[in-house]
Amino acid sequence: KVRVVLAMACLLVAKLINVYVPFLYKDAVDLLSVPDVLVLPIGIIVAYGLARVMQQAFGEFRDMIFAKVSQHSQRAVGLQTFAHLHRLSLAFHLNRQTGGVTRVIERGIRAIQTVLSFMLFNIIPTLLEILLVTAILYVKFGIYYAAITFVTVGLYVYFTFAITNWRTKFRKSMNDRDTEANTKAIDSLLNYETVKYFVNEEHEYKRYDHSLEQYQEQALKSQSSLSLLNIGQGAIIGLGLVATMWMAGRGVIEKTLTIGDFA
Repeated sequence: KVRVVLAMACLLVAKLINVYVPFLYKDAVDLLSVPDVLVLPIGIIVAYGLARVMQQAFGEFRDMIFAKVSQHSQRAVGLQTFAHLHRLSLAFHLNRQTGGVTRVIERGIRAIQTVLSFMLFNIIPTLLEILLVTAILYVKFGIYYAAITFVTVGLYVYFTFAITNWRTKFRKSMNDRDTEANTKAIDSLLNYETVKYFVNEEHEYKRYDHSLEQYQEQALKSQSSLSLLNIGQGAIIGLGLVATMWMAGRGVIEKTLTIGDFA
């Protein structure tokens, strides 16, 4: 629990630095935009570089502190699953599909770290950062900049959830076919003597290849839907960026904003 709190503290510092970095960049651009500038703004440039380094450093500190938590979680879940399998009835083990069970366990244990990391370091902090950035844009530039940013991110989140829910069936089917292929491969190798005794290698090859073919088909659907998701996300962010840059560019021409504000 202490490590989780420390990791979240490092994350918070990294997010605050991340939000502040553009202001240092703005100051450097503004100072260099002055006609006949004579002095290079060394202090601001160094501060900008240091802030970028500190942002990455605190991100790495977060991962380093949290690593023990995620690894311990994987170990605990893996041990509980292993113990649970040994407590199951003899009927289950007589009818078991060793390859499928081992692949499901492996995938589940690896997913623990992903779930923990996404919940603690991606979803909650990103929502916090969206609110923070929107508030800063509202204070510094006005309601229209904040509104465009908030709407853009809102559309991004809605589109991501909608497409992800749609493509989940492809991912689930892909995992099922992967489990099926692994089941056939492992069980065939465990019963190697029987396969050899009945000269059944060709039949085993075809069964395994059929599962691999189905897995390939679902994997292609999963990748195609992921590409569609990425294109849509890029389009939404691009439109929001164009709208913001258009307003900022107009502000520079009208002398209400500086070049640094635009940057």
